[in-house]
Parts: sequence; C-alpha cells; structure tokens
Amino acid sequence: MSQTPPPHDPDDLDDEVDESFDDEVHAILAAVPRPVNWRDLDPVDAEAEWLELNAWVNWLRSTYHLPPVVVPPCWHRHPELVWELSALHLHWLGAFDPAQQASAPIGWHQDFAAARERLRDWTSVTGCTLSTHRPPAAVLWPGEVDAEASAEARIENRESDFVDFVLRDIAARETERGSRTGEP
Repeated sequence: MSQTPPPHDPDDLDDEVDESFDDEVHAILAAVPRPVNWRDLDPVDAEAEWLELNAWVNWLRSTYHLPPVVVPPCWHRHPELVWELSALHLHWLGAFDPAQQASAPIGWHQDFAAARERLRDWTSVTGCTLSTHRPPAAVLWPGEVDAEASAEARIENRESDFVDFVLRDIAARETERGSRTGEP
C-alpha cells in the first residue's frame, strides 16, 4: 500500500523556488569576471585567485613568448605586476567570453600591447632576472623606516617559490583577519 505524501505548505514551495533561484543567480554571478581587490581578499579567496592567476600567467607567457624582462618568474612578489597581470587576466576573460562581440579580442590585444610596455617598465625598475629576484626598493618618505628590507634571492625553482609565497600570503591574511575579528 503506497502512502500519499503529506500536502506541501504553499509557503514551503515558495522557499524552495526562492532557494533554487538564488542558487542559479549565485552560480551565474560567480561565473562573471569581477575585479579582484588583492588588498581585501580573505585567505580562501586569495588562494583561489593566486592559483588561477598563476595558471593564466603561465599560459600567457608561454603562448605569447614573453621574456623575463616583461614578466619575470618572480612576478608574484611585485604588487605592481600582480595588479597589472590580474587586470589583464580579467580583461582577457571578458574579451574572450562567448557572449562577447566578435571584435572584443582585438581590443584586448591592443590593450595587451600597452600592458606589455608597463610590465616591461616595472620589471626594469625591479632589476629581476630569469633566476634572480630583487625585492622592490622602498621609497621612504621622511620619518619612515623600511621594516621589510630583504636581500636579493636566487630562484632555483619558480613553482616552489610561488607556492611558498602564496602560503606566506595566506598565513599573513589569516593573521590580519584574526587581529581584526579577535579570532586566534
């Protein structure tokens, strides 16, 4: 003997439809490229963004044969390069979206040419090479002290250097988050 399911309360059905709709909207919005504010990322989002940007930069440099004077292996250690590459990545996502106009990729390539010049300028200031990272030179204003002075470092393994950097970044974000929220 089969049992008849209990009748649904119409309000419950509305909640189910609302939740389903909300899930679909969140999925669509998650797929839409959004600007990345590296300063405000929480540790989980930062890890995801670092990994995605790293994969894209690796693709970009190999596809377009970019020399280390444009994108050095230690790009992740230079905020100006991170911001530029991140913006370029988001622009690329938008330009090559299937819903975009057919002419969008040419606009990206025009902007890519300008971005390469900025990347080359910033990389030349760093003095970094294929195998050596030079920390950014701090421009100190009167009364400031350089608390983060560090020495030039040889890059033996780029991927290991990147992973170590990201782990330190995530730990710093967790510490900062804990100090703001009072959590350990």
